[in-house]
Amino acid sequence: MKVYGLKACDTCRKALKELGNPPLVDIRADGLPEALLQRAAETFGNDLLNRRSTTWRGLDEATRARPMLDLLRDYPLLMKRPLIEDADNLYLGWTPEVRRAVLR
Repeated sequence: MKVYGLKACDTCRKALKELGNPPLVDIRADGLPEALLQRAAETFGNDLLNRRSTTWRGLDEATRARPMLDLLRDYPLLMKRPLIEDADNLYLGWTPEVRRAVLR
């Protein structure tokens, strides 16, 4: 299992603690591997993009209109967090549904 998120993200820290501290890939420092980004986009569609983030609010309309994958490549902090990779499964966020699925 790997968790993709931010070291400073409260939700990511909660997830890591409950999951027993699996490896965290800090997307601010390391970005998101292209193959994983493609797979996450196919799995979650537009839900992958966090339109409530400070980063999103700081973008102008022309930038916001760009394709989602281009935005996430240029601004990885726009990704909803955490993105959890567990074997062949991907989970997004730390909702009760995600908790039940990964803490089985």
